[in-house]
Amino acid sequence: MTVFAAESRARTFDYRAGDVGYVPMSMSHFIENTGDEPLCFLELFKSNRFMDVSLAQWMALTPPELVAAHLNIDRAVVEKLRKDKQAVV
Repeated sequence: MTVFAAESRARTFDYRAGDVGYVPMSMSHFIENTGDEPLCFLELFKSNRFMDVSLAQWMALTPPELVAAHLNIDRAVVEKLRKDKQAVV
């Protein structure tokens, strides 16, 4: 899991079965399964309201020249991002 905030601040953690992680409020995160088996991930929120923001979708819907310039990545990479939100199942 990588937890990230503004100004290029990020930290990545490698978790194993049974581990517990914490994401501070107002920080973003993403999960990547780096193993060979299916990942079961439980995410809990201390809130009665859930909001999900897809970073990939947000970048795909932003003018590609802006995303490429600000993230210093090739515009072709940005143009491959999907504009529809991918459900997390």
